[in-house]
Amino acid sequence: MTVDALPVSLSASAAKRIVAIMSKQESASALRVSVEGGGCSGFQYKYELVDDAEADDFVLERDGATVFIDPVSLEYMSGSVIDFVDDLIGQSFQINNPQAISGCGCGTSFSI
Repeated sequence: MTVDALPVSLSASAAKRIVAIMSKQESASALRVSVEGGGCSGFQYKYELVDDAEADDFVLERDGATVFIDPVSLEYMSGSVIDFVDDLIGQSFQINNPQAISGCGCGTSFSI
């Protein structure tokens, strides 16, 4: 499968940040990204440091970084790019989701 055919992709800056975070962890080797109900716009992203994938997880790898996404969350995130932004406002992971029709001002919740 080519990178362009992946349902979710990881930017170079996000991969670099994940590798940096994991280098300081003793018990975690990957970032799990999931979608949960809640937040001011209906859905919100959840980030967890984990060691193992679940049997049905989508596994995304780039430049030494690993991300796990469960099948239900993957449906809500299809076509998304996971990015890491470092600007004047601060540092954060941001998900550019083409399915989201609206989002909150802080960028952590969305609606479809």
